Amino acid sequence: MEQLLRPIYQERASHPNTIGVILIEKREEVSPITDTFDTILLIITKESDRPVFTKHYTFKEKKAAMHIITEKQLNKWLLVGTNKKIVDWLFFGKVLFDRNEYLSNLKKELKEFPFYGRKIKMGIEFAKLIRRYLEGKVCFEEKNYLDAYNHVVESLHHLARLAVMDKGLYPEVTVWSQVKQIDPAIYKLYEELITSEESLDKRLELLFLASEFFIHSRTADGATHVIEVMSQKDFWTIQELHEQEELKNYSVNLEVFIEYLIDKGYISVERVETKGNNIYHRDYKVEEIVD
Repeated sequence: MEQLLRPIYQERASHPNTIGVILIEKREEVSPITDTFDTILLIITKESDRPVFTKHYTFKEKKAAMHIITEKQLNKWLLVGTNKKIVDWLFFGKVLFDRNEYLSNLKKELKEFPFYGRKIKMGIEFAKLIRRYLEGKVCFEEKNYLDAYNHVVESLHHLARLAVMDKGLYPEVTVWSQVKQIDPAIYKLYEELITSEESLDKRLELLFLASEFFIHSRTADGATHVIEVMSQKDFWTIQELHEQEELKNYSVNLEVFIEYLIDKGYISVERVETKGNNIYHRDYKVEEIVD
């Protein structure tokens, strides 16, 4: 398939805007990593009006997909973790074109996982964990055990990814294989949830108690990025927090995360008068001393 796609990627590589081209071949009969396609052609550009542009090709019984993405879009996927396949593509794909060693440097950076990048990624992952945990707790208390089970599985997955990041590694698609080696205690939690012969409600009850301990122990690390950003000035409105460039990545999980950090004493609320009687705006500030 590479031979057939060569004219396509060579033409793209000749554009000064193109900074990298990677070819990814299907490794299994049914391959979710390549979205069931036989070949993926990933082309990274410096900039474009469209952050993602996709074309599909076919040759006899084979099919291929070409994705042209901007560097900004790639960085967002890597930061927020919304496209987990992209890490696999970068690490295991065949580099066909690499302008100024862009891809080589990127892969080296991902392997080393710079501390600043780890902090923001851990913050985003921790915020997702908090939302899943709280939603699961509500379902459990309402005796909606199957829904609670779904939330617990997802929260354990976020916890697993945090454990991997904590070791300075990048979470792979097969994150539980990593966690089994890195943090057996979290792996054991997951194993207990899916293999225990206890009733579902008993399993969930134990998992919520254990998860609470793990969440508490990781709160300081998970909150580091948000606290550092908010320390840049004394007070923030919620709109200012939503519009802050780095905090935009927390998306819909930002507010529940802020409320969690208020509850844990990391952030305090300042009441600001409005024109209405006994109605106040809420401003937010970082507490100077955190227990």
